[in-house]
Amino acid sequence: MTQRGVRKTRGRWRQSMKIHIAKTAGFCMGVRRAMNMTMGAVKKYNPPIYTFGPLIHNAQALDILKERGVSIINHIPDKTTAAVIIRAHGVPPKIKHQLAGAAQYLLDATCPRVIEVQTIIAAHAARGYSAIIAGDPDHPEVVGLLGYAKNRGHVIDSIEALGALPHFEKSIIVAQTTQNISFFNDVKKWAAAVRPHYKLFDTICNSTSRRQAEVTEMAQFGDIFIVVGGKNSGNTKRLAQIARQSGKPVHHIETEAEIDIHQIKAFENICITAGASTPNWVIQKVVEKIESAI
Repeated sequence: MTQRGVRKTRGRWRQSMKIHIAKTAGFCMGVRRAMNMTMGAVKKYNPPIYTFGPLIHNAQALDILKERGVSIINHIPDKTTAAVIIRAHGVPPKIKHQLAGAAQYLLDATCPRVIEVQTIIAAHAARGYSAIIAGDPDHPEVVGLLGYAKNRGHVIDSIEALGALPHFEKSIIVAQTTQNISFFNDVKKWAAAVRPHYKLFDTICNSTSRRQAEVTEMAQFGDIFIVVGGKNSGNTKRLAQIARQSGKPVHHIETEAEIDIHQIKAFENICITAGASTPNWVIQKVVEKIESAI
């Protein structure tokens, strides 16, 4: 039997075999909003329609958008009558201003949770604060957040990098919205002990928190993890990382084609989770392949 959630279920094929699907697997609010906005633009505006950078980090979802006439651009276009959509990860304010001047129709699909972090950084930068961002330096969300720090932004991806920063008179600490909760907790402990005058903001989104907590919960009874999502998706990679910390085997896949049934059929409890940009139909195909082969 396949169960959405972490409760144990009775086996359907043989008595010992169970599949557990994380309740949190699949699109988060921000990704769903970005996809709906883009699909709405397809109906409202004449082609071509562009997204500035990949809208989300999932190749299968992007293929669907491409089939509907949505193309990806990575440069500021000349004056255009096309609709341009800002990716869910957001962009620096300078880029947003340039896009507004170039596109006749500009839609902002930035996740509302990311906008909250942008606002915090911008408000404090205007008052002379530095901004320390716990995140992946090359991730588009982090690149966008840095743009709001007025050249006083610093990205750290380890406690060592945090300790190597100069001592700021005024600074805030925020996190990439999909950051590892355990790492950010370590950052907060460091700040409390070493820089207690820094202002801390818990900016990891609730969806990320719930997903990571559920993986930890599933690890208490799971024998193997299958993590479904883009190989370039930060939040998906972190789910795989947290699952590996349990010592259980972990397979990070993008589609059902990557599943090796022989590697998983011997396990009793198969746990499936997925990143915030993974479509439900991709997850369902993974489940169906397992079901059909066992």
